[in-house]
Amino acid sequence: MSNLDGLGYSGKTVVVTGGSSGMGEQVARILGELGAKVHIVDIQPPKVPNASFRQCDLSDFDQVRSVAKGLADVAPIDFVFPCAGLPPHIKGALYCMRVNYIGTRLFVETLLPSVRDGAGIALISSDAAMGWQGNVAQSLEMLAISDPDEAYAWCEADPDKRVRDGYTSSKEMLVVWVQNKAVELGNTRRIRLNAIGPCPTKTAFVDQSKEIMTDEFIAAWPFPSLGRMATAEEQAWPLILLNSSLCATVTGSFLYTDQGFASGVFTSAISPAFMGGGA
Repeated sequence: MSNLDGLGYSGKTVVVTGGSSGMGEQVARILGELGAKVHIVDIQPPKVPNASFRQCDLSDFDQVRSVAKGLADVAPIDFVFPCAGLPPHIKGALYCMRVNYIGTRLFVETLLPSVRDGAGIALISSDAAMGWQGNVAQSLEMLAISDPDEAYAWCEADPDKRVRDGYTSSKEMLVVWVQNKAVELGNTRRIRLNAIGPCPTKTAFVDQSKEIMTDEFIAAWPFPSLGRMATAEEQAWPLILLNSSLCATVTGSFLYTDQGFASGVFTSAISPAFMGGGA
């Protein structure tokens, strides 16, 4: 991929969470092919080539802190791709929130001292978060809780209201955090922070979610740009492009990579009855 050197990843130090499967695995693979030194953080060992692998369970906050601090030995880090995430029915809604938002935020914020000024951070949210503005008051309340244990206790105090299905709320929290934190990181360190919002994508994640996203559900889902479910590689590329130094003016953005689904719902071209699914 030498013709893509202009993306700015060749020789750069990159950290990818969730780099052992799905979109994260494709991100790690592509970055490696672009010449980056890719350090993977995941609960499972990766199958793609990498500069190092650090095992980490994002639900274990002490482990998250330890692994993130340990990455100081590869600093300065040029790019971060937080790609780890899981559906709610694996271990319940609270666990989903603990991993997808609280653990991810803790990892990134603990890692920041090892991230160089002017770096890029781009993560995976979901088009399931497309209704984030309707819940922004509650989301900002949770956002103000920086301590992970306190944030989790806040969720436990009223899970039906504050966590709901766990997946939608955690992905909304990522969007709110990205848009809020990007201002501080940009003003103080010129670090860019962005997110993508995929539609249902062919990954092990979706395979594990068959009780929610059945074959009938997927068959009925509108996919305007491809007419089919996207692949993990097709989602990895926009994330990589968004985090590239070429996108120097882009920060605090939530880029829908959902084949036009969200825009269709927003403009009534697609029925809102489909809302609730996601990557």
